[in-house]
Amino acid sequence: MQRTGVVLDRVGVVYTTNDGGSLEAVRDVSGVVADGRFVSLIGPSGCGKSTLLDVVGGLLRPARGGVVINGEQVSGPRRDTAMVFQEDSTLHWRTVVGNVAFGLEIAGVGRREREARARDVIKLVGLAGFEDRHPRELSGGMKQRVAIARALLLDPRIMLMDEPFGALDQQTRMFIGRELLRVWEETRKSVLFVTHDIQEAVYLSDEVWVMSARPSVIKSKIAVDLDRPRAPGTMGSRRFHELTSEVWELLRVESEKALDASGELRTTP
Repeated sequence: MQRTGVVLDRVGVVYTTNDGGSLEAVRDVSGVVADGRFVSLIGPSGCGKSTLLDVVGGLLRPARGGVVINGEQVSGPRRDTAMVFQEDSTLHWRTVVGNVAFGLEIAGVGRREREARARDVIKLVGLAGFEDRHPRELSGGMKQRVAIARALLLDPRIMLMDEPFGALDQQTRMFIGRELLRVWEETRKSVLFVTHDIQEAVYLSDEVWVMSARPSVIKSKIAVDLDRPRAPGTMGSRRFHELTSEVWELLRVESEKALDASGELRTTP
C-alpha cells in the first residue's frame, strides 16, 4: 500500500565549511507526517530544524537519504508544498489582496479570478475588511496571517512553517496560534512546524519531534493525546503540563549538550 503524506527516510545533511572541512548538521532522520496531521519540530538552537525543513521543501539536497511526498521522491520545490517563514515576506507596495494573490498572478491566473479566490482565503484567516490595506497598516501578527493566506491560496497538501510566529510577542503568538488551528481544522493540510516554544508545539500538534544536539537525530516522538478541537483552557489541563514537562526534560538535556559543545556552558568537573 502506498504511503501518503511526507516520509523522511534516513535524511543526513553535511555542510562544507569555509576552511574546506565538513560539518554534519543532520544525521539519519526518519519520520512520517501523515495526511492531515500536524507535527512540530523542536530542538536546541542550531540543531538543524530549519535545515530539515529545507530538505522537505526541496530547497536543499541531502547528503544521505531522502524525502518522499505522496509516493514521489523530492528533488526540488513542489507545487503541492508551501513554505511560511519567520521573516516578514509581504510586498510593501501591494495591498493584502495583491500579496495573497501574488502566486496565482505568477501562475497566469486572470485578475478577477485570483482576487476573488484571494478574498475567500483572506476571510478564512480572519482578515476580512483589510483586503485593500498595505503592510505598513498591519500589525506583525496580521502580516503573518497574510503569509499564511498566500500559502493556502495555492491549495498545497503540505504546509512547511519555519518559526512563523517567532518575531511576535507571547500574547500575539498565542492568539495567532489559535487562529492557525482554526484554519487547520477547516483545511486539514499536513503541517511540519518548526518552533522553539514548547507550549506552542504541544498546543498545536498531533506529534512533537524532539531533535538532539548537532549532529541531529530525532531523540523522541511524543504523541499529543489532547482532545481536538483545542480550547484555550487546554493549556491549563494536567495532561498539557505533563506533556510540556516531558518535552522540556528531553530538550533541556540536549540544549545543555549543545551549549557545552559550543563553549557557552562549562560544567564543574
